[in-house]
Amino acid sequence: MRGATRRLAHEEEEESAFVSMTDLTVSFLFIVIILLAFFASQLKDDQTVPLSEYRQIERERDRLATENVSLRREVARLEDELRKERMNRLQTYLTAVSSERDRILRILRDRLVVDFPELENIVSIETGALRFKGDGLFKTDRWQLAEDKRRVVTAIATRLNELLPCYTFGKAARWQASCNAAGAVIEAVQIEGHTDASGQDRSNFSLSTERAVETLFAMIGREPALLDNRNSAGQPVLSVAGYGRLRPVADNTSERGRATNRRIDLRVIMYTPQSVEEVERIKDDLRRGLAGTVLQ
Repeated sequence: MRGATRRLAHEEEEESAFVSMTDLTVSFLFIVIILLAFFASQLKDDQTVPLSEYRQIERERDRLATENVSLRREVARLEDELRKERMNRLQTYLTAVSSERDRILRILRDRLVVDFPELENIVSIETGALRFKGDGLFKTDRWQLAEDKRRVVTAIATRLNELLPCYTFGKAARWQASCNAAGAVIEAVQIEGHTDASGQDRSNFSLSTERAVETLFAMIGREPALLDNRNSAGQPVLSVAGYGRLRPVADNTSERGRATNRRIDLRVIMYTPQSVEEVERIKDDLRRGLAGTVLQ
């Protein structure tokens, strides 16, 4: 009987605790509802957007996003066209420069052949260079210019000195559109010595270099002003190189081929800009070269 009474009392206590928790939860929800109602009452009409306006704003946002994509594509297209146009301008200039180099070599050769008709079969234009067969200027295994050919080299110096000032910088510069409409610039005039395959490489390198140096000194001995012609770096355009037997142009197994390989090449190397901006700068430098400006 007492056990039954205790169970009943325990169950009543649990029921009372459950009721209390339920009342507390209800009270909390009631407070939350009151707070929500209060905050809702604080909203003003100007802080809300009608659904129709919201939808219209969404449509405008989507339209602007689409236009933005289209504009980006158009900008990319225009940039690509500009890039191509600039590349075309650069390529046009480089093509004109190449043609101008060939014209310089033709002028040199034609004037020399007029002065010395016997050079008709000795002087030729080959891949950017005026080529002289070595036996025409030097005896076999000799680096000294043959006395009867020295006047050919001095004539080359005079003709070259007439042409260079229109394509170079420095105090000798005399650019004019009439002689260099392309605005081409000569970077170097390289006197190249070559030998045939006979003998040792060491002696051939020495021989070819000595022939190039001998030619250089004969030229500046006649026309010292040649050294006043400067390139884009302010350096004299005249230079020398000796290649020994490394750059043959004929078969070394025959006497005729070996004679052709024993030669001097006068190579004209043009300045090659990498951008349209460089083209404009180099043309402006040519114009300033009229006043004797040397580039630094």
